[in-house]
Amino acid sequence: MYKNIAIIFFVIVCTLSVLTVAAKKDKLSGNPVFSGWYADPEGAVFDKHYWIYPTYSTAFSKQLWLDAFSSTDLTNWQKHERILSNEGISWLKSALWAPSIVEKDGRYYLFFGGNNIQNNDQLGGIGVAVADSPAGPFIDAIGKPLVDKIVNNAQPIDQHVFLDDDGQYYMYYGGWGHCNVVKLNPDLLSLTTFNDGETFKEITPEGYTEGPFMLKRDGKYYFMWSEGGFTMDNYRVAYAVSDNPLGPFKREGVILQQDPAIGTGAGHHSVIKGKRRNEYYIIYHRHPLGYTDGNARETCIDKLQFSKDGKILPVKMTVQGVKRRKL
Repeated sequence: MYKNIAIIFFVIVCTLSVLTVAAKKDKLSGNPVFSGWYADPEGAVFDKHYWIYPTYSTAFSKQLWLDAFSSTDLTNWQKHERILSNEGISWLKSALWAPSIVEKDGRYYLFFGGNNIQNNDQLGGIGVAVADSPAGPFIDAIGKPLVDKIVNNAQPIDQHVFLDDDGQYYMYYGGWGHCNVVKLNPDLLSLTTFNDGETFKEITPEGYTEGPFMLKRDGKYYFMWSEGGFTMDNYRVAYAVSDNPLGPFKREGVILQQDPAIGTGAGHHSVIKGKRRNEYYIIYHRHPLGYTDGNARETCIDKLQFSKDGKILPVKMTVQGVKRRKL
């Protein structure tokens, strides 16, 4: 019996591989969109190019650099190696994680987590690096972490920077089941306070684990996050909607989760917008079938769609990915 199960599983994995190759030939992105173990992908659009900035998925002690990938059409991706590394971050020792990037006045600001600190006596947290190109090279901008303490029980990791329509930059972050939001000064290198004098506000929604992401659409704030364990099959993405970037955020439900026929552990995502009004793509990582190593994570892209009443529809994970689309 076990032999028959193994044969069936082998056939499924081989079939998925064949479908991925076929998708590339048919001008589809295919999933994964590029080879190698990469996780926590943040998508961006700069100068008619799509970009993906992921974590290099391996043992914490070996996570000492970041690669980036660019494309003009979502189907053909160019790798930009080591856009940021420990050589440009004096305080980084390990666990270079979950980049988030924004452009301002022709410069590119890459926010990153470093060292996986477990208490406030350790050096590490959230840093920011700067470059004149989205391909880097990025250099640590302030020589120390921007957020270096555990506040409101939120481990300083998984930062996401969001620009609101009024020009204010917010940074959402946090692990260990807690999420904070802070306001960035115009220089993007320091924090400012809210109107009530606070610097850190906890906005943790129900079910939150890590990996926050904010999308604004039709005047509504769609706050998304990951639930479960990042090495586990139950990793998934949920969301909430609010009229305010600070919430409150009431959980609406799960929009991305495992499909035993495609992959497991789908989470830590981002969203990019295409040129059409309702054209959105979700970029995320998942565990391919047949792998038990928690670091075996690959970067994928699928459509993100909305119902007529503005709710996010459940994402259908695919092997084919998305159609070729130029900006």
